[in-house]
Amino acid sequence: MTTGTVLQGESVVLTCFQKSAPDAGRLAGRLAATLRRLGDQAGWRALEEQVARSATGGAQPVQVEIHGLGARADFDAGRLGKWLDGVVSAASREGRKEVTIVLPDHEAAKGRRALQVLLPVLLSGYEYRRFRAKRARPSLRKLLLLPPTGEDESYAVALRLARSLMRGVKTCRDLGNTPPNEATPEWMAEQAAGLAAKKGLDCQVLGPEEMEKMGMGGILAVGGGSAHPPRLVRLEWGEGEDVISFVGKGITFDTGGISIKPSPAMEEMKYDKCGACTVLGVTQVVSELGLPGRFRAYMPLAENMPDGSSYRPSDIVRCYNGKTVEILNTDAEGRMILADAMSWAAAEKADTLVELSTLTGASVVALGHQGAALYTPDDPLSKELLLAASHTGERLWRMPLWPEFSEDMKGVHADLRNLGSRWGGANNAAAFLGNFVGRTRRWAHLDIAGTAYRASREEADSGATGFGVNLLVDWLLRRTGRF
Repeated sequence: MTTGTVLQGESVVLTCFQKSAPDAGRLAGRLAATLRRLGDQAGWRALEEQVARSATGGAQPVQVEIHGLGARADFDAGRLGKWLDGVVSAASREGRKEVTIVLPDHEAAKGRRALQVLLPVLLSGYEYRRFRAKRARPSLRKLLLLPPTGEDESYAVALRLARSLMRGVKTCRDLGNTPPNEATPEWMAEQAAGLAAKKGLDCQVLGPEEMEKMGMGGILAVGGGSAHPPRLVRLEWGEGEDVISFVGKGITFDTGGISIKPSPAMEEMKYDKCGACTVLGVTQVVSELGLPGRFRAYMPLAENMPDGSSYRPSDIVRCYNGKTVEILNTDAEGRMILADAMSWAAAEKADTLVELSTLTGASVVALGHQGAALYTPDDPLSKELLLAASHTGERLWRMPLWPEFSEDMKGVHADLRNLGSRWGGANNAAAFLGNFVGRTRRWAHLDIAGTAYRASREEADSGATGFGVNLLVDWLLRRTGRF
């Protein structure tokens, strides 16, 4: 994909708002004449999703399309992204080779928004095809985007960032989509180590023996029933006094363990590693862009399987920070591996700690698949993350950390229990994690269970979404004053 000011290709796509004339300012000759003819035809009202098309005359005809965007006042970045994705997907599906898209003259496509315009276009048509024998559908050879007038420089700067973001999101999606017979804890650790070697990052991978010496009973308990031993990956890069740490849940497959899950939709549990995948995607982008600051990433990786050596309901497990946890349900395993990783991040004096996990079905009940739950005791951090979410379209909704939820997670024979009451399950889980942040007051937990993947047997873009990569990079760009 390129941006520029020269119209070319076999088709040109333009837009029009209601009660406005099509903008022919960048067109000349037969292209402009064809556009005016489309705008003057009976029935054209520029309604949202209304499309008019016609080919120019001449020896090399060009198809001109005009797309209605509805009322200008109702248009926003979300609708722009959806429209762009539809146009690019349709062009690929129809086998077109070269297409020019003239972006609308609207605030949603200007300035800092350029990055969020370019990213969905670059990601459009993504499919996970590693295990497919069938050839991929035809794709565009060249796509030219024309920015709104005066925005060429913004788009030129944004294109480099967008390409890096695209690679990070694709890394996250590819890892999330990889099946569990390949994506074991060892394999995931190898992918992280490979990325670290390419980007020059410090990498440490802990196996069961190292974790036992460090007292990381949570990860060892969860991974004890699997033939594939658990791992804990730690990455570090950059310089500076303040440390920003990311923690991502990496359950490579979750049967529920002894408290086994029902069989319907269990195949979706390969996505229980998506928190770790997001953290690795963010690591790739941040290191590639060379964002200033000191960063660490922690990825606890385990497979939760039922076996003679699995942990059991009523077991008591001691975590890295010394706190003990009574196991009521082995399917509440994510919080157990996060307890060790978050404790380690806190012990290494993280100034800001952001954790992502597909932690609870309760968060999906509360927010559906339209947004992720945000938990943090820090109001400024909440505002920063919500601002980034509003910009990228990866919705967050702040949820409560009331003291009653912490009370509900206190144990009878141990300091804590890993399962609270039926009500407010996502809140109880977040409160549990609050016991493992030490003195780190600036911390946030993002429950991405409803947004990390799309489950569909028909749609080509089903699977891991890469949720959180764009959001966290945007947050860091704002913190560092970049773009």
